Amino acid sequence: MATSLSCSASDLIPLLSGGANATAAAAAAEYICGRFDTVAGKFTDAAYAIDNTYLLFSAYLVFAMQLGFAMLCAGSVRAKNTMNIMLTNVIDAAAGGLFYYLFGFAFAFGSPSNGFIGKHFFGMYDFPKPTFDYPYFLYQWTFAIAAAGITSGSIAERTQFVAYLIYSAFLTGLVYPIVSHWFWSSDGWASPARSENLLFQSGVIDFAGSGVVHMVGGIAGLWGALIEGPRIGRFGDGGKPVTLRGHSATLVVLGTFLLWFGWYGFNPGSFATIFKSYGETPGISFYGQWSAVGRTAVTTTLAGCTAALTTLFGKRLIDGYWNVTDVCNGLLGGFAAITSGCSVVEPWAALICGFVAAWVLMGFNRLAEKFQFDDPLEAAQLHGGCGAWGIIFTGLFAEKRYIAEIFGGDPNRPYGLLMGGGGRLLAAHVVQILVITGWVSVTMGTLFYILHKLKLLRIPAEDEIAGVDPTSHGGLAYMYTEDEIRNGIMVRRVGGDNAQGNVGV
Repeated sequence: MATSLSCSASDLIPLLSGGANATAAAAAAEYICGRFDTVAGKFTDAAYAIDNTYLLFSAYLVFAMQLGFAMLCAGSVRAKNTMNIMLTNVIDAAAGGLFYYLFGFAFAFGSPSNGFIGKHFFGMYDFPKPTFDYPYFLYQWTFAIAAAGITSGSIAERTQFVAYLIYSAFLTGLVYPIVSHWFWSSDGWASPARSENLLFQSGVIDFAGSGVVHMVGGIAGLWGALIEGPRIGRFGDGGKPVTLRGHSATLVVLGTFLLWFGWYGFNPGSFATIFKSYGETPGISFYGQWSAVGRTAVTTTLAGCTAALTTLFGKRLIDGYWNVTDVCNGLLGGFAAITSGCSVVEPWAALICGFVAAWVLMGFNRLAEKFQFDDPLEAAQLHGGCGAWGIIFTGLFAEKRYIAEIFGGDPNRPYGLLMGGGGRLLAAHVVQILVITGWVSVTMGTLFYILHKLKLLRIPAEDEIAGVDPTSHGGLAYMYTEDEIRNGIMVRRVGGDNAQGNVGV
């Protein structure tokens, strides 16, 4: 927020009186200061309006990512499960909205509080505050439901709908908010915004959530998929992987572009404000937070583009073909990785981030097949693996100047190891990876295990073979003619799908 302007009549009177007619000078000074205070108030109002409008627009962009998730998920599953996965994305937003309103925001940002969990603003009671207004709540809600959307992709095509309802409410109402409190609230024990006792004298710089959002969603999905086990037909004799191809590459590409578009609210929007000057910079009179917002959009773009091209040629060398689905996932892996350090690294470093992220994703996908781990959208590998790499990347490449501009405080606080800032920031980021992994494993892993034991997690085998849409949602997402049915478009066959992405397996 811009610095407040002030006027003092007592300071003006000597300048106006010139040693004579002090009464007239005092009246003039009061009048001038009154008008000045009015103008200053208008500037303050304008600053609030600009920052809140910017945050609202960013929230709209991030919310549009839900449509991207829905399209990506729909295209990545077989046609017989389309309605199910689309409905889960709607429920993530709806259930997440209610539970984040009731509990989640309070647990995340309910200051003053302790370092572990917030304790104010339940049901948005006593809200808004000077520190944040309603747009801030809306923006943070879009992040919470993004984490839940990541998890739904990992357990697609074989999960009972009631399990989606339970895990989505639990994740957005408790698990995710506590993690975001640790790293984003000014009271959080590992937050870089703390006024004192910073973790390793730096805090964790997870600017837009490679760990807070992507690792949380990815690890939750990892446990869900592990406890459920692979889909029927995903692995053949001897554990050989069998491709269960998604039914629409068109929807995958559409979803990817929508996510790309939304990421310009996800990363640059995480500044929360834009009307802020960084003071006088020699030779640069136009430099401020608006410049950092633009730089963040550039680093986000470059990381995603580099990861996409690396995946394109990497998969060509490994598998011998150009695959649009793999490229889309590689692109998203680059975005997930750069999300942590997008605001504090140079554009050239974003190229390194994206390049490594692509190989991290391809490597984890190989390991997943080796250990017969089945994630239809590669969500655990992409968001968990690339998110963890992004946290390490920030600890290596964060720039001293950018950290000082954005977070303030001690100008000599630790920065990237490879940029000469020592290992303290990297150490803090290793701690972040460990505590997120532990917290989400204990909470979400336990929840999925309980659901499994209560037989509320996985659908029966016959329903999985037939498809979740006709058995649980009243019918198929697409209309088929009698000729298509007769020619095998709806052939049920245990153990795989045909090359056309059929309704049956």
